[in-house]
Amino acid sequence: MTDIEIAAKAKKKDIREVAASLGLVEEDYILYGKDKAKLINNCDAENGKLILVTAISPTPYGEGKTTVSIGLGDAFHQLNRKVVLALRQPSMGPVFGMKGGATGGGYSQVIPMEDINLHFTGDFHAITAANNLLSAAIDNHIYHGNSLGISTVTFNRCLDVNDRALRRVTLENREEKFNITAASEIMALLCLATSLEDLKRMLGNIVIGYTTENKLIYARDLCIEGSLTTILKDAFCPNLVQTLENTPAIIHGGPFANIAHGCNSIVATKKALSLADYVITEAGFGSDLGAEKFLDIKCRKAGFSPDAIVLVVTVKALKYNAGVIKENILLENVQAVQEGICNLEAHVSNLQKFGIPIVVCLNAYNTDTIHEQQVVLDWCNNHHIFSAVSTAYTDGGQGAINLARAVDKALSLKKDFHYLYSDSDSIQEKIFKLASQIYHAKEVEYSKEALQKIKLFEENGLSYLPICGAKTQYSLSDDAKKLGNPTAYTIYVRDVELYHGAGFITVLFGSILTMPGLPKQPNYEKIDFMDNKIIGLN
Repeated sequence: MTDIEIAAKAKKKDIREVAASLGLVEEDYILYGKDKAKLINNCDAENGKLILVTAISPTPYGEGKTTVSIGLGDAFHQLNRKVVLALRQPSMGPVFGMKGGATGGGYSQVIPMEDINLHFTGDFHAITAANNLLSAAIDNHIYHGNSLGISTVTFNRCLDVNDRALRRVTLENREEKFNITAASEIMALLCLATSLEDLKRMLGNIVIGYTTENKLIYARDLCIEGSLTTILKDAFCPNLVQTLENTPAIIHGGPFANIAHGCNSIVATKKALSLADYVITEAGFGSDLGAEKFLDIKCRKAGFSPDAIVLVVTVKALKYNAGVIKENILLENVQAVQEGICNLEAHVSNLQKFGIPIVVCLNAYNTDTIHEQQVVLDWCNNHHIFSAVSTAYTDGGQGAINLARAVDKALSLKKDFHYLYSDSDSIQEKIFKLASQIYHAKEVEYSKEALQKIKLFEENGLSYLPICGAKTQYSLSDDAKKLGNPTAYTIYVRDVELYHGAGFITVLFGSILTMPGLPKQPNYEKIDFMDNKIIGLN
């Protein structure tokens, strides 16, 4: 059966029953039908153990972080542990583009998968509307006299659709670009705000542009933060759903990890930590992107840190990183697995820098051979790394029981968490630490424009902000063709962008773009609505 067919046969509980299992009463949420709800009450003490799921460098074949995350949650549920998943919600860009849905797969899914993958409870639309209201307000202010003296506009419009034609647009008085909603600053700050009051403050702190004297101009100068908060007040509430096995799942926020910070919202994670003993969350793409940003950006703002990290690896990904072509990727190739394991080693080494216990999860495919899988397990054993095989895709929570037990062992270890860089480091010092210690570059080269902006940020006292690396997800480097563990290379900083409202500086490495395009054979060709059913969504 396809993913959507499996999801359609699931025995869903009424969402009120799911909420009650967490000790919630009806005053604590707003119903969106019988299978979705928005949580509205404040967080209590955060007593749960936080487990972060990440992966080695992603490939076109998919590594299954979400599938593993959900399977792990279901496994803890089967072991009678009080567990909640805290995940991101999908963008419609990839749903209709190349990736398809992002609600897990097989027998390890969150449901209702079709709603979650499409409009869900309207959060993305609210973020898009707020973003574009601010853009309209900027141009309206300029049209009616520009009393603030806006000379350069730095805030861009957004849309939750992959559309390369919007990478550059011509307005009446200037050129601009669109970002995909998942990469917008309002998406980022909604996920990093800790309360509605904090959200309003952060919205007001968005830098919308500069004067001719390079003075910063803020969204609050337009007196618009109240209107933006009004649009976002419901979107700020996390969404409660369930897995195929009725494990509670809080899904909220969806920034991409290659061009944004790649984590679900702080309020969703904190809510989960107040409701459960085990909280499983996920950071997008490889650990060099989502996990690093989770640890250096989200944890810095939220004041928490993971108690264990699960690093997902697949045999196919290791063969891909050894240079095996698509036509041969399913053929047994033990030597290629051995050669590709340098990528796993690089990600383990990177994560160890943060002082969090690690578990390697081998996400098994039915095309793997025992000999190929054994290479991974032997490497972990030889390096004293906890490891387990997951078959959650085919077996649901039962297929991740061994992984749950390995995570329990990791949770018994003491963590020694620390950030990669300190607030007092200069912007270029932070960039070099990220580039050398996580991306394994030897040198950093800057464009003239990037250096000018860094100087401008420093002159405005913004060096304290953390940085958000934007680069290709397919390599540790800024070049998607450099597989495995590239070292001793020069990484190129093309541009930097100030996300002052969200509280970080985005550093664009190489040729990364913030508005994706659609592939030659987009996923929308497979999706249809027939006989009152959605088909082709996976």
